[in-house]
Amino acid sequence: MALINGSHPEEFILLGFADRPWLELSLFLILLITYPTAMMGNIIIILVSRVDSQLHSPMYFFLTNLSFLDMCYTTSIVPQMLFNLGSSKKTISYMGCVVQLYLFHIMGATECLLLGLMSFDRYVAICRPLHYNLIMNQRLCILLVSTVWMCGVIIAVSQSALTLQLPLCGTNILDHLLCEISVIIMTACGEKKATELRIFLVCIILLAVPLCLILASYASIGRAVLKIKSSEGRKKAFGTCSSHLIVVLLLYGPAISMYLQPPSSITRDQPKFMALFYGVVTPTLNPFIYTLRNKDVKGAICKLVRSISCSK
Repeated sequence: MALINGSHPEEFILLGFADRPWLELSLFLILLITYPTAMMGNIIIILVSRVDSQLHSPMYFFLTNLSFLDMCYTTSIVPQMLFNLGSSKKTISYMGCVVQLYLFHIMGATECLLLGLMSFDRYVAICRPLHYNLIMNQRLCILLVSTVWMCGVIIAVSQSALTLQLPLCGTNILDHLLCEISVIIMTACGEKKATELRIFLVCIILLAVPLCLILASYASIGRAVLKIKSSEGRKKAFGTCSSHLIVVLLLYGPAISMYLQPPSSITRDQPKFMALFYGVVTPTLNPFIYTLRNKDVKGAICKLVRSISCSK
């Protein structure tokens, strides 16, 4: 095995589910369906949010960013997965692994923060409706989203760079479907407890801070909604929040179970299935969650389809 700088291998072998060919074939077929579906669904969300003037609001501005994030998130891992699952060659170059490591964690960290920001937007919309347009103006929305992206990039890049400094001692076999921080640390040799502790603390902050903001926002939202006298008003308020809550549960549930439990309790295949869930399943489901439960988005999609049909 050729090495770079005496430490890093030229390529990694991603074992995945090589010992279970039937599972690899099933995953390959599932990804062939879910990846185009995820891309198409998120592209539609972005298009209708930009084209329909009724969707030119902070809520849909944040939703557009979430859709773009999901597209980048799933694209950072699925093409390589399809290549490895569909062939006997299970390798990825060292630079390819580094790029995947950075992109995957940048998108994941940014999405955690963005979901917290979206809960704040819902809080202002429901608890401060008369001041909503004044508070959530275009300038502030752009500033908040830019801050979320910048924080996500800084956190992910710093943690990924810290992980890549660990010596691999010539090892190039990763028991995973992709290049992830946890599997690189497991593969590394030498003293790594300090790195593990720093990354664990960052994961706690990255998950706990946005989650506390989300819980606090929805506690206030719940109290405000219960004060609404009309059942139609309560239904509309709950409807605009339920989609976001479902997306939060889909992302935070697997992430917390993966990153905030003792390593000794994690099974061999758990990181693989968790990565598939929050890297493939969630980006695929998000567009359906927001469209099927949102009359405005469904109406905008129908208008877009009609305009395309008429132009033809």
